[in-house]
Amino acid sequence: MEPLSCRVPRKLLVGQLSWFILWACVTAIGAFLSPSSAGHGTHQQLGLPPCPSVLFFDRPCPGCGLTTSWTALIHGQFGAAFHAHALGPFLYLLFTASAILGGYGWWIGMRFRADTPVINRFLVAFTAVFFLYGIGRMAMTPHFGTRNERLFSAALRE
Repeated sequence: MEPLSCRVPRKLLVGQLSWFILWACVTAIGAFLSPSSAGHGTHQQLGLPPCPSVLFFDRPCPGCGLTTSWTALIHGQFGAAFHAHALGPFLYLLFTASAILGGYGWWIGMRFRADTPVINRFLVAFTAVFFLYGIGRMAMTPHFGTRNERLFSAALRE
Protein backbone atom coordinates (compact mmCIF):
# COMPACT_ATOMS: atom_id res chain seq x y z
CA MET A 1 0.00 0.00 0.00
CA GLU A 2 1.11 3.53 -0.67
CA PRO A 3 1.68 6.02 2.19
CA LEU A 4 -1.43 7.45 3.85
CA SER A 5 -0.76 10.87 2.35
CA CYS A 6 -1.38 9.42 -1.14
CA ARG A 7 -5.19 9.22 -1.01
CA VAL A 8 -6.87 8.10 -4.21
CA PRO A 9 -10.51 8.74 -5.16
CA ARG A 10 -12.58 5.60 -4.53
CA LYS A 11 -13.86 5.60 -8.12
CA LEU A 12 -10.28 4.83 -9.22
CA LEU A 13 -10.14 1.89 -6.81
CA VAL A 14 -13.17 0.04 -8.16
CA GLY A 15 -10.97 -2.93 -9.11
CA GLN A 16 -10.02 -3.41 -5.47
CA LEU A 17 -13.65 -3.27 -4.42
CA SER A 18 -14.56 -5.73 -7.20
CA TRP A 19 -11.86 -8.17 -6.02
CA PHE A 20 -13.23 -7.96 -2.46
CA ILE A 21 -16.80 -8.53 -3.68
CA LEU A 22 -15.65 -11.53 -5.76
CA TRP A 23 -13.97 -13.01 -2.68
CA ALA A 24 -17.11 -12.41 -0.58
CA CYS A 25 -19.26 -14.16 -3.22
CA VAL A 26 -16.87 -17.13 -3.52
CA THR A 27 -16.79 -17.45 0.28
CA ALA A 28 -20.59 -17.28 0.53
CA ILE A 29 -20.97 -19.92 -2.18
CA GLY A 30 -18.40 -22.10 -0.40
CA ALA A 31 -20.39 -21.78 2.82
CA PHE A 32 -23.54 -22.84 0.95
CA LEU A 33 -21.94 -25.92 -0.68
CA SER A 34 -21.04 -29.20 1.02
CA PRO A 35 -17.52 -30.55 0.39
CA SER A 36 -17.66 -33.69 -1.75
CA SER A 37 -16.52 -36.83 0.05
CA ALA A 38 -14.75 -37.90 -3.17
CA GLY A 39 -12.27 -35.02 -2.76
CA HIS A 40 -13.40 -33.39 -6.00
CA GLY A 41 -16.62 -32.57 -7.82
CA THR A 42 -18.10 -30.10 -5.33
CA HIS A 43 -18.58 -27.64 -8.20
CA GLN A 44 -21.20 -30.01 -9.67
CA GLN A 45 -23.60 -28.88 -6.90
CA LEU A 46 -23.75 -25.60 -8.85
CA GLY A 47 -24.95 -27.41 -11.97
CA LEU A 48 -21.51 -27.44 -13.60
CA PRO A 49 -20.34 -30.55 -15.48
CA PRO A 50 -17.62 -32.90 -14.23
CA CYS A 51 -14.02 -32.03 -15.10
CA PRO A 52 -13.20 -33.07 -18.69
CA SER A 53 -9.83 -34.43 -17.54
CA VAL A 54 -11.61 -36.81 -15.16
CA LEU A 55 -14.15 -37.82 -17.80
CA PHE A 56 -11.74 -38.43 -20.68
CA PHE A 57 -8.55 -39.53 -18.91
CA ASP A 58 -9.80 -40.62 -15.45
CA ARG A 59 -7.08 -38.40 -14.01
CA PRO A 60 -7.19 -35.05 -12.19
CA CYS A 61 -6.35 -31.76 -13.90
CA PRO A 62 -4.13 -29.28 -11.98
CA GLY A 63 -7.25 -27.58 -10.58
CA CYS A 64 -9.24 -30.69 -9.65
CA GLY A 65 -10.31 -30.49 -6.04
CA LEU A 66 -9.92 -26.72 -5.60
CA THR A 67 -13.63 -26.05 -5.07
CA THR A 68 -13.80 -28.97 -2.65
CA SER A 69 -10.65 -27.75 -0.88
CA TRP A 70 -11.96 -24.20 -0.49
CA THR A 71 -15.39 -25.41 0.61
CA ALA A 72 -13.87 -27.75 3.19
CA LEU A 73 -11.61 -24.96 4.46
CA ILE A 74 -14.58 -22.58 4.80
CA HIS A 75 -16.40 -25.30 6.76
CA GLY A 76 -13.39 -25.77 9.05
CA GLN A 77 -12.46 -29.21 7.67
CA PHE A 78 -8.72 -28.58 7.37
CA GLY A 79 -7.64 -32.17 6.73
CA ALA A 80 -10.23 -32.58 3.98
CA ALA A 81 -9.14 -29.24 2.48
CA PHE A 82 -5.52 -30.38 2.14
CA HIS A 83 -6.58 -33.85 0.98
CA ALA A 84 -8.74 -32.45 -1.84
CA HIS A 85 -5.91 -30.24 -3.16
CA ALA A 86 -2.65 -29.73 -1.28
CA LEU A 87 -2.28 -26.13 -2.51
CA GLY A 88 -5.97 -25.20 -2.20
CA PRO A 89 -5.84 -23.81 1.36
CA PHE A 90 -2.77 -21.70 0.53
CA LEU A 91 -4.44 -20.33 -2.60
CA TYR A 92 -7.63 -19.49 -0.69
CA LEU A 93 -5.66 -17.75 2.08
CA LEU A 94 -3.74 -15.74 -0.54
CA PHE A 95 -7.06 -14.81 -2.17
CA THR A 96 -8.51 -13.85 1.23
CA ALA A 97 -5.54 -11.70 2.24
CA SER A 98 -5.42 -9.84 -1.07
CA ALA A 99 -9.21 -9.29 -1.04
CA ILE A 100 -9.19 -7.93 2.50
CA LEU A 101 -6.26 -5.63 1.75
CA GLY A 102 -7.99 -4.48 -1.44
CA GLY A 103 -11.30 -3.87 0.33
CA TYR A 104 -9.62 -2.04 3.18
CA GLY A 105 -7.62 0.04 0.71
CA TRP A 106 -10.83 0.98 -1.11
CA TRP A 107 -12.45 1.91 2.21
CA ILE A 108 -9.65 4.28 3.25
CA GLY A 109 -8.84 5.46 -0.28
CA MET A 110 -5.45 3.80 -0.74
CA ARG A 111 -4.26 1.82 -3.72
CA PHE A 112 -3.11 -1.72 -2.93
CA ARG A 113 -0.07 -2.27 -5.14
CA ALA A 114 0.24 -5.90 -6.12
CA ASP A 115 2.58 -5.28 -9.05
CA THR A 116 5.85 -5.07 -7.13
CA PRO A 117 8.82 -7.20 -8.19
CA VAL A 118 8.65 -9.25 -4.97
CA ILE A 119 4.96 -10.07 -5.41
CA ASN A 120 5.45 -10.84 -9.11
CA ARG A 121 8.29 -13.28 -8.34
CA PHE A 122 6.18 -14.93 -5.64
CA LEU A 123 3.22 -15.32 -8.03
CA VAL A 124 5.39 -16.77 -10.80
CA ALA A 125 6.95 -19.24 -8.35
CA PHE A 126 3.55 -20.20 -6.90
CA THR A 127 2.12 -20.69 -10.41
CA ALA A 128 5.07 -22.92 -11.35
CA VAL A 129 4.63 -24.99 -8.18
CA PHE A 130 0.87 -25.20 -8.81
CA PHE A 131 1.31 -26.58 -12.35
CA LEU A 132 4.19 -28.90 -11.41
CA TYR A 133 2.07 -30.28 -8.57
CA GLY A 134 -0.86 -30.67 -10.96
CA ILE A 135 1.20 -32.43 -13.62
CA GLY A 136 2.73 -34.76 -11.02
CA ARG A 137 -0.68 -35.48 -9.54
CA MET A 138 -2.09 -36.17 -13.00
CA ALA A 139 0.75 -38.55 -13.82
CA MET A 140 0.54 -40.45 -10.53
CA THR A 141 -3.23 -40.63 -9.91
CA PRO A 142 -5.00 -43.07 -12.22
CA HIS A 143 -8.65 -44.04 -11.61
CA PHE A 144 -9.45 -40.63 -10.13
CA GLY A 145 -13.08 -40.47 -11.22
CA THR A 146 -16.02 -41.53 -9.11
CA ARG A 147 -18.37 -44.31 -10.21
CA ASN A 148 -20.87 -41.76 -11.54
CA GLU A 149 -18.16 -39.95 -13.49
CA ARG A 150 -17.03 -43.23 -15.06
CA LEU A 151 -20.63 -44.05 -16.04
CA PHE A 152 -21.06 -40.56 -17.51
CA SER A 153 -17.79 -40.95 -19.41
CA ALA A 154 -18.88 -44.34 -20.79
CA ALA A 155 -22.19 -42.84 -21.93
CA LEU A 156 -20.30 -40.05 -23.74
CA ARG A 157 -18.20 -42.57 -25.65
CA GLU A 158 -21.22 -44.54 -26.87
